[in-house]
Amino acid sequence: MENLANLESFLRSAELGGFSAAARRLALTPAAVSRNVAMLERNLGVRLFQRTTRKLTLTEAGERFLAEVGSHVEALQAAIAGASSESSEPSGLLKVSMSPHFGSDYILPLLPAFLEKYPKIRPEWTFENRQVDLVAEGYDAAIGGGLELTPGMIAKTLAPAHLVAVASPAFMAGRPMPLNPQGLADLPGIQMRSSNTGRIRQWTMRNAAGTEMSAPLSDSVTMNDPAAIRQAAILGLGVSLIAMPDALFYLESGELIRLLPDWYADIGLISIYYANRTLLPAKTRVFTDFVTEHFRRERLAEKFAGSIGLSNMAKRL
Repeated sequence: MENLANLESFLRSAELGGFSAAARRLALTPAAVSRNVAMLERNLGVRLFQRTTRKLTLTEAGERFLAEVGSHVEALQAAIAGASSESSEPSGLLKVSMSPHFGSDYILPLLPAFLEKYPKIRPEWTFENRQVDLVAEGYDAAIGGGLELTPGMIAKTLAPAHLVAVASPAFMAGRPMPLNPQGLADLPGIQMRSSNTGRIRQWTMRNAAGTEMSAPLSDSVTMNDPAAIRQAAILGLGVSLIAMPDALFYLESGELIRLLPDWYADIGLISIYYANRTLLPAKTRVFTDFVTEHFRRERLAEKFAGSIGLSNMAKRL
């Protein structure tokens, strides 16, 4: 019988289009994946890939072999993973991507309790403001807001992603409160410039009645980092629109006040993403369950909902 590692190296290389991508997914070196595939080709007596310095493509024989064995290997892997999960506790490297500030504030504090419960899991967490390719980059899960759901991915919703208008009490002292989002244009604003597109973001706010209105912030100050924008608002440089998870602590401490408490901008959902597999690895399953249960228990979806309004939210906490 052919070595399962050789078959898996072949499958992932075909799926991801290269040995390097397959190596990241399998937690191996590219050289190891290449050796496994070469051994498989030698054992079968056929060439499965055409190799160039820039591209890896299946040969005709490789395409036939992939069609014949692909589903069987996946089923075998699922059976092995299932038997393993029944007989042992979750273990292994847990690679997760999340945004720096949300991850540090709301996910990282869960790690001590998570590791106490699952000591054989080894976290490898990446904190960055970008959407990763879970399969190609070898991530088990990702957490973020407004991410595009690619084929083969599953998203488990954690909370809404709502922006609210905030400013410091000192900044608003002596200034009239705006009556609606259009009134924000009369105040110095702190704008967000997208690092990806280079454009200044424009927002539309809505209220509980479903009325929508543009929120034309002035560009007295422009930055590209949400945490920096929040700090600029705390320093009294202007009014800004920031996500409720970023604003919550500072609203509760009084360092920021919420303008237009009945209005918010809806930018999607905060979710935990993972690959759709026949059998989810135990380490990924317990992590997603742990995070989801924490958000449910702490009612974070409710606390992050700008649609509730600050006064109504306080009554529910």
